[in-house]
Amino acid sequence: MSNPHLATKPRAIVIGHGNFAAGMLSAVEKITGQGAALLALSVQDRSLQQIEEWLRAHLGESGAKVVFTDLQAGSASMAARKALRDLPNVVLVVGANLPMLLDFVLSNAGTPAEAARHAAERGRQAIVVHGGAA
Repeated sequence: MSNPHLATKPRAIVIGHGNFAAGMLSAVEKITGQGAALLALSVQDRSLQQIEEWLRAHLGESGAKVVFTDLQAGSASMAARKALRDLPNVVLVVGANLPMLLDFVLSNAGTPAEAARHAAERGRQAIVVHGGAA
């Protein structure tokens, strides 16, 4: 069965727990109108091996060269690291947030890896703590 989201060939896959990826894609679409640049996947009810195989299949079908995940030690990141061992042209970015994904989809960088690195830096810069007594 063909995935309707792949008609526009996403540039990156966002994968994580629950509705994390779908929520991120929804926000990117609302803000930029470029949600089609991302493919949202959830690890819900899948084993580590199933996630790895599923991710490999989506990378192959979509041609995406970047994977964004939610948690460093989460199942999505573990599966992605395993899948990317033999996919040297695919970049993994862990700890995805909305500013990071917005930067990525709006990027004019020459390569997906350059866009991912710039987006990761933007995502780091967007984390700020305000207030609170010492």
